[in-house]
Amino acid sequence: MKQKFDQKQVQKLVLAPALQQAIRLLQLNNLELQEVIDQELEENPLLEIEEETTTEVSVETKSLEEIPAEEESGSEDSQPDEFDEIIFAAGFQDYFDEEIPYSSQGNKERVPFENLVSRSPSLWDHLNWQAGLTFFEPAEVTIAEFIIGNLNEDGYLTIKPEEIADRLGESKEKVEAVREKIKMFDPPGCGSLTLTEALLAQMDSLNLQDEVARQIIKDYLPYLEKSDHQELARILNLSFSELKFHLDLIKNLDPTPGRKYSGDKDIYVVPDVYVVKEEGEWKVYLNEDALPKLRLNKYYNQLIKAGLKEDQETTRFLKDKMKKALWFLRSLDQRNRTIYRVAKYIVDRQQEFLEKGIEFIKPMTLQEVARELSLHESTIGRVVANKYMMTPLGLYPLKFFFHKSLSGSYGQEVSSVRIKERIKKLIENEDHQSPLSDDEIVDILSKENIKIARRTVAKYRGQLDIPPSHIRRKKFMMEGIT
Repeated sequence: MKQKFDQKQVQKLVLAPALQQAIRLLQLNNLELQEVIDQELEENPLLEIEEETTTEVSVETKSLEEIPAEEESGSEDSQPDEFDEIIFAAGFQDYFDEEIPYSSQGNKERVPFENLVSRSPSLWDHLNWQAGLTFFEPAEVTIAEFIIGNLNEDGYLTIKPEEIADRLGESKEKVEAVREKIKMFDPPGCGSLTLTEALLAQMDSLNLQDEVARQIIKDYLPYLEKSDHQELARILNLSFSELKFHLDLIKNLDPTPGRKYSGDKDIYVVPDVYVVKEEGEWKVYLNEDALPKLRLNKYYNQLIKAGLKEDQETTRFLKDKMKKALWFLRSLDQRNRTIYRVAKYIVDRQQEFLEKGIEFIKPMTLQEVARELSLHESTIGRVVANKYMMTPLGLYPLKFFFHKSLSGSYGQEVSSVRIKERIKKLIENEDHQSPLSDDEIVDILSKENIKIARRTVAKYRGQLDIPPSHIRRKKFMMEGIT
């Protein structure tokens, strides 16, 4: 073995900083982009919001053509600065492409303060508030806070009581006593270790005296999971009507008691694209609401043009910031161009869907759009990621329009979304005494000139959270639906 130096030449793709920035901006939605713009405004003094009023600074400047190279650099031997090649042209401050239409929301009135909704308390806040009114001994307060702090969003305790006792140096009996009181807080059942424990705690809190329901919760929950009501009725020696009475009580209990206070997890979506029909044509508008329009700061621009030959360090700093500002503005412009092109293609392709509904949606793939727009498939994937389109039919993620196709009997392409919607409607309108099996759904679709395998029907039914026919039949029998 010996060490030696080898030199070889290889080809590999190196992403320039400007390209990395463009790729990063492309996959951001409007809310995320607003945060990036705010951060860029803080870090780069050469960027400013166009609406801001800036103080005019009188600086005697020379045009770039009037400044000799030796005067600008301070050296007769220096070459022309490469920065001269990227100085922005007049009017570049309005960097957005005028061909791209933007939604104009107008001057909105400020929302009155009294219309703002305060944040509702979280599950942990609500339980800690009750603990403060229940426990007064310092050791119990510490145990209660530790238990509440280790609850998940569903209200279940994620750590064993024995471990809590070891960590706090308390007895297991004392930890269990505190936990039993927490289980009676609002919402009841929080602090439980299992589903059975949570349901029984809720029955105790509501003072429900139904021994059969308690027995079902303790010993026969697996039968409820499988909807095997017939076997459960046989084991308990009950009629269907008697069993239904006890099951109705169990259905009113909450298997995830903590979810009651998880309302703040709602995600509010801001559409990135608006689609409207104007004068018989479908128009696409990019949403510019809350996105500031940027421009280059006039004062620093004048300083750069003046040369600042007496301060070379400041000149280099400003030129570097100018380059970054231009890259950022151009990346924003390229992002908007690409999003608009993709959205326009989607709308042109899905006009029947926009006019007639989901049954007329057409299949579309990333590869198809990339080929038609002469873009890379990964670029289309970044465009549609986490972005939404507001249409007259509602708000849809851009990914909604990309799905596979199946072949019809006459060779036509049928969207998988359309087939799922058809399966959903067939099951909604089925005979409850004789629910449709997957094979029967295949036969119905084949008569409608749609070729589909039984396993595909089963897969789509599972994606729609629809149980098999024998499970649906048992549920209908228990609910007394005819």
